[in-house]
Amino acid sequence: MPANADSLELVQGTLDVLILKTLSWGPRHGYAVARWLLDTSDEVLRVEEGALYPALHRLEDRGWIESEWGLSENNRRAKYYQLTRAGRQQLRVKASTWSRYAAAVTKVLAVNGT
Repeated sequence: MPANADSLELVQGTLDVLILKTLSWGPRHGYAVARWLLDTSDEVLRVEEGALYPALHRLEDRGWIESEWGLSENNRRAKYYQLTRAGRQQLRVKASTWSRYAAAVTKVLAVNGT
């Protein structure tokens, strides 16, 4: 992600849960994962290839997602990723943890200081 005042740096581990959530809606190729996150976040979460593909490979190595080759909407060969049973379980765990974390950060930021 580009470093500028309008960009958000993803907290370590956040990209994993975002990818798992994206794939909970069905199989997608890498570009479609990045596009879904961008569209769903009103263009706030921009995931660059340099972060996305290593994360996809890491999740596949952990057995949380699996992939197979197919044709994209443009009739180009693309690797499609989908959740495994273990990935669905990890999504539940990670989403719960992240929700608690986000609530705590929101609470801290809401405190009026001097």
